[in-house]
Amino acid sequence: MKNLPYIDIIIPNYNKGDYLEECLDSVLYQTYKNWKVYLIDDYSNDHSKKILKKYNSDERINIILLKENLGPSYCRNLGLKNSKSEYVAFLDSDDYWPKNKLENQINEMLNNNYEFTYTDIKYFFNDNHIKINKTNLPNIYDYKKFLSKSTMSTSSIIVKKSIIEKIYFKDVNHEDYLFKCDILKNGNLSFKIFNTFVYYRINKKNRSSDKIKNIINLWKINKVHNKLNFVKNLKSILSICLNSLKIYGWK
Repeated sequence: MKNLPYIDIIIPNYNKGDYLEECLDSVLYQTYKNWKVYLIDDYSNDHSKKILKKYNSDERINIILLKENLGPSYCRNLGLKNSKSEYVAFLDSDDYWPKNKLENQINEMLNNNYEFTYTDIKYFFNDNHIKINKTNLPNIYDYKKFLSKSTMSTSSIIVKKSIIEKIYFKDVNHEDYLFKCDILKNGNLSFKIFNTFVYYRINKKNRSSDKIKNIINLWKINKVHNKLNFVKNLKSILSICLNSLKIYGWK
């Protein structure tokens, strides 16, 4: 793997100590070895720091402990600022990867000259690893299609750094949705990698679990940042809701 590119993996964490080992071990066990982790702990007050001490000896895992809670946008932007590799991946600290995720995805990107990719999602509710469902996402997203679907797990994407040099996570709710919109808005396409996926935990404590707030926040982003008029915004929100219902149901 000497000639293969390095991938910087940015992991924000806030009070996800129960899942940190599962998350980080899934990176350590990757068949692809050219990676570095930037884990930014957002001033957790649970047992996260105790878990993170177990990984201090691994020079590939860079742990940054914030002295105040600054939110996921700040954490991811700090990771991007520290990143020096050609490619960057994101992983939420309560999600995890199958062992061949990075290898399959980066090989497809290199073979097809893709600069922005995502995967399907194997999702489960809370800690129920027995009942796991898999999505069947579109093969490709452009900006227009993403506005009507929005289903692209941040924990599944790999993006070439050169196309996000002037793009960062804005300090809004659902900053990851806006980040992907900003990449696609520039005319970039995102391609699905078929032969891998991400394990995505849907937890009642997640920000995305409050459906009404979720809709309101998406509406604000579409209006203020995506500059959609009322009709286009309504179409986008209704389509996103229907797509989410189709995939995840009302749980």
